[in-house]
Amino acid sequence: MKISGVDIRPGNIIEYEGSIWRAVKTQHTQPGKGGAYMQVEMKNVLDGRKTNVRFRSSETVERVRLDTKDFQFLYAEGDSLVFMDKESYEQVQLPRDLLGDAAAFLADGMDVTMELYDERPISVQLPEQVEATVAEADAVVKGQTASSSYKPAVLDNGVRIMVPPHIEAGTRVIVNVYEQEYVRRAD
Repeated sequence: MKISGVDIRPGNIIEYEGSIWRAVKTQHTQPGKGGAYMQVEMKNVLDGRKTNVRFRSSETVERVRLDTKDFQFLYAEGDSLVFMDKESYEQVQLPRDLLGDAAAFLADGMDVTMELYDERPISVQLPEQVEATVAEADAVVKGQTASSSYKPAVLDNGVRIMVPPHIEAGTRVIVNVYEQEYVRRAD
């Protein structure tokens, strides 16, 4: 599907110079002279390269539709992660760095959504929020409890986050996977 260069939004997948790119940031600019353009920061979904491109309103790009499929995380093997297709039960092995920092939150049996381009996995989406246990939390500094201050804590998966003063080691908390921040105490 063709779209105008100024209609590109963050998160769009487009075909540009024979490769597939994800728009990361966009900025619409209307200079005093000349036509408006869209400054687009893009990341190549196949090899991770980044680039900045200006698209004028007269230019069109091909917007790519990705197939999404439900997978289940099975286990980690070295620098690889193994997922199973929930329909066909086929297993797919992907590099850990495809998930970035979110890989630390994977748990055995976790349901994920995989984006595929020409049957090739290009990204894995975890649930937005997961439950984790606080492994260690710093003690509250006296006099610091009056304001809404946060203290450092380490989760059972090794990720460091900031938590409210009342959270102690052993407490189950809900964490935002992509922001890596405390949401609330788990029920």
